[in-house]
Amino acid sequence: MKKLLVFLVAALALFAPAAATAHPLGNFTVNRYAELVAAGDRLYVVYVLDMAEIPAFQARRDGVKADEYATRLGERLALHVDGRRASLRPVARTVRFPRGAGGLRTLRVEVLYRGPRLAGDARVELRDRNYGDRLGWREIVVRAEAGARISESTVPTRTATDRLRRYPKDLLSSPLEVESAAARVEPGEAGAPRPTLAGSSVADDRSDSGFAGLVERDFGPLGLVAALAAVLFWGAAHALSPGHGKAIVTAYLVGSRGAPRHAFALGGIVTVTHTIGVFALGVVTLALSQFIVPEQLYPWLGLVSGLLVVAIGASVLHARWQHRRAHAHGAHTHHHHAHGGGHHDHAPAEPRWRGVVAVGISGGLLPCPSALVVLLAAISLHKVALGLLLIVAFSVGLATTVTGIGLVALLARRAFQRVDFDGRVARLLPALSALVIVLAGVAMTLRAVPDVL
Repeated sequence: MKKLLVFLVAALALFAPAAATAHPLGNFTVNRYAELVAAGDRLYVVYVLDMAEIPAFQARRDGVKADEYATRLGERLALHVDGRRASLRPVARTVRFPRGAGGLRTLRVEVLYRGPRLAGDARVELRDRNYGDRLGWREIVVRAEAGARISESTVPTRTATDRLRRYPKDLLSSPLEVESAAARVEPGEAGAPRPTLAGSSVADDRSDSGFAGLVERDFGPLGLVAALAAVLFWGAAHALSPGHGKAIVTAYLVGSRGAPRHAFALGGIVTVTHTIGVFALGVVTLALSQFIVPEQLYPWLGLVSGLLVVAIGASVLHARWQHRRAHAHGAHTHHHHAHGGGHHDHAPAEPRWRGVVAVGISGGLLPCPSALVVLLAAISLHKVALGLLLIVAFSVGLATTVTGIGLVALLARRAFQRVDFDGRVARLLPALSALVIVLAGVAMTLRAVPDVL
């Protein structure tokens, strides 16, 4: 009965959400919020830093001290009053580590800075230069209390996120990118109390029942099998999301006379490439974070993948063009020099293995951030073997979908060949497939170029 219950739980887990992104904006993000407050006759700045799992992992490894963070963040906050730089002094600070995906912790720093007194109506400007090279939410608001008044402002007077506690779902795909604000402020009553840090209403225990959550658990043999089955399913489902070269694999197998063994080989190469990519990013996160951050590699990987796909498509298109010329020449020669009953096979050659390898690499080159979270969580929990098993199972699930799509493409190609439309559709499919590959590669390249530049 107990074993049956375990398997039922595992079966339910298969349909649980696969997303392991506990932080709403993604595992890589560094999110910033600055609130310029005119409290009576004095200026204050409330500053909040919200790091997702991966940058928080790096920060905790390097050591997190509240005073050092308060000083460092304040040095890169530029406050000007009527054109003159004003000093900011930290007067209150908190550092917390809310729970994130896979047992990793996020990092939340809140600092209250005291600025200058206002002698009268003044133009105030604030610029945030912290973590300008990192992905994430960037928000600034300006507000007044205790008799002070804001007569002009380039930013809202109310926060859209409750100081980075609740991110609007409709803006997650296009987060705010506000790094500077200007306002005209009229002072209020003297000696007003300073603003307070609201403290913690961020949940310390975000739900994490997906892929990354498994690395925290202890499994017996039966539970481990069930967990790996769930991860295989999640990897397969993840492959159905945009990306991972599904269209490219389909077009390549159709356009280059691929066989089932090529589809299975592609799946294996995607598995190996995805797994290696996760561990390579793990090395960058652990050993090279002072020189490069993982999310900066993704645009470059996207660019390399796009250029690789363009090269693959051009190669298939060139091979198809050569085959057409050879076919036309063979038909012409046969017309003038009949050999009586001789058979000439003008079918295109099967794909070269180097092309198959290149397509597989392009499909697995961009590793899933959730898999990187699993790796880092496994390292922090001293469960490297379990983390490796989960990552490989996820990659195999991803590759299974890619392979399945490739096999379906081969079946579809054979179906088109059986249906005789005077042979036109069958003749055009390889060339059209090659063109699809080229266009897909160009689109991937153009999408990656702005982020690289």
